Amino acid sequence: QVQLVESGGGQVQPGGSLRLSCAASGRFFSIDAMRWYRQAPGKQRELVATITVSGAATYADSVKGRFTISRDNAKNTVYLQMNSLKPEDTAVYYCNVDPVVPLVAGTQVDDYWGQGTQVTVSS
Repeated sequence: QVQLVESGGGQVQPGGSLRLSCAASGRFFSIDAMRWYRQAPGKQRELVATITVSGAATYADSVKGRFTISRDNAKNTVYLQMNSLKPEDTAVYYCNVDPVVPLVAGTQVDDYWGQGTQVTVSS
């Protein structure tokens, strides 16, 4: 079993910054890709950013140049630094990770989600 704890959400004025964190714990050998998604009211969940185990990052066009995803493999934690926030960034943000978990014979890559953290950008 893998547990994810998110933190860092809140309310901020347009142009402000927030930093989200998502820490993984439990029974796994390592974590492959780590991602941040978001879901605004009445909209589908969308992929915001992905970071591989080697640190390669990709972003949705809507956040490029404003958001930065990073990870600390020693702490099994992924971060999302959000700058120049806009009202349209308002959403619940979820982390999603791919832990390598043990099996009776071998390993497999699983998929886990955080509980979500609210980000509200409003004046």
